[in-house]
Amino acid sequence: MFGQLEGTGFEVLDAEFSNCILGTAHVERLWTGGRWCEGPAWFGGGRYLVWSDIPNDRMLRYDDTDASVSVFRAPAMNSNGNTTDRQGRLVTCEHLARRVTRTEHDGTVSVLADNFEGRKFNSPNDVVERSDGSIWFTDPDYGILMDYEGRRAPSEIGACHVYRIDPADGAVTRVADDYVKPNGIGFSPDEDFLYVADTGRTHDPDGPAHIRRHKVSADGTSLTGGEVIAECGYGFFDGFRMDTDGRIWTSAGDGVHCLNADGRLLGKIRIPEVVANVCFGGAKRNRLFITATTSLYAVYLNVSGA
Repeated sequence: MFGQLEGTGFEVLDAEFSNCILGTAHVERLWTGGRWCEGPAWFGGGRYLVWSDIPNDRMLRYDDTDASVSVFRAPAMNSNGNTTDRQGRLVTCEHLARRVTRTEHDGTVSVLADNFEGRKFNSPNDVVERSDGSIWFTDPDYGILMDYEGRRAPSEIGACHVYRIDPADGAVTRVADDYVKPNGIGFSPDEDFLYVADTGRTHDPDGPAHIRRHKVSADGTSLTGGEVIAECGYGFFDGFRMDTDGRIWTSAGDGVHCLNADGRLLGKIRIPEVVANVCFGGAKRNRLFITATTSLYAVYLNVSGA
């Protein structure tokens, strides 16, 4: 790509952000043609990215070796958030089936969790793995509120929570129960803190549009605290990822916002579409992939993903 893509660019709000960006790097649009692109996950061994196109009920694959895009899976159960576990397997939140799954190395799909205390989840949204192998995910009700991104249905649980799947026995525990619509989720690089976005304002003008920070217990099984560290000034904080220094790179209505670990806004990457999620990838994990409404974007940074 040559020159600056229209509607994109860096907005420096704090000197720290200047050290995170590259003066010669520009935002690239790698692909367009989706309806609501979400959940990017990078696979370093194969040099490819997988992401969800929720309303089109498919997952797409970007090949970094030749810049081609193909269908990874269709139908895809209106998949939303994805992550790569430490064995290189795809972990996926599925709206339609209301479950969290893992795609094994042979391509088979294993169900990690589809209920809590015998009641179906609402529509698992975003997911992250901790270094102990536990899976943490959010469960708002977006996928059962409409047929566009799932299937309209009543909530069996009656509320929207954050959950943990134990790596030893697969037991599901509720780790946070005071969210309106928990959404993006991620650990600090040292895993001492868990950050969770709440997008309750999507359906309530007085609802939350912020990121909260929880302290993780010493045994890595529970949370305390949960103070709000950042309010979104434009749209909503949806999916996000951390860099190795603990900065938060989060989606927003006007692009990607970069926050420090305490939630101070350092700068923005302007994107001409509403951003849903991000992830770090590339050989040096210094390329930020951005899913934004209809398109997949990417930009090289002077930081690396945690």
